[in-house]
Amino acid sequence: MSPVSFKHLIHVGVGSNIEREHNIRCGVNALRECFKNVEMSTVYESAAVGFDGDPFYNLVVRFETALGIETLAVTLRQIEDRHHRDRTLSSFGPRTLDIDLLLYDDVVLQQGKLQLPRDEIEKNAFVLRPLAELSGELIHPVNEKSLSAMWQQFDQTQQPLITVEFEW
Repeated sequence: MSPVSFKHLIHVGVGSNIEREHNIRCGVNALRECFKNVEMSTVYESAAVGFDGDPFYNLVVRFETALGIETLAVTLRQIEDRHHRDRTLSSFGPRTLDIDLLLYDDVVLQQGKLQLPRDEIEKNAFVLRPLAELSGELIHPVNEKSLSAMWQQFDQTQQPLITVEFEW
């Protein structure tokens, strides 16, 4: 009898504003190499938030894994590092690849820099819109609203998004 491996439902945000198309494609391909059943939202272009910089490409990726939270966070960081993520820059700065753990099942956690659910879900259109697109029926574990309802209530005029026709 084989061991049972419990799968966790994961949502990560993927973004880049340096060689955007190349780095988004590489980041998603790296996720596909590590995880099964990878599903992606539409790719959106958005202005940089928190700093003056080139616009970003962003999307949300959903997959399942048996990895624990800390191991998953390390794996995501290693993918960023392999794609030349410069960690000497401010967190509000340009980046080749940014992969943020947004949701891990319905876990609520604040442990150092690791926060679940990620507060950017409620603050940034480039996170909430693709998240609602992929998993609109999910209930946010803190505010107890569906992701679709959160997107409908979000002030969409403050952070415009442009749909990107992305060739995978």
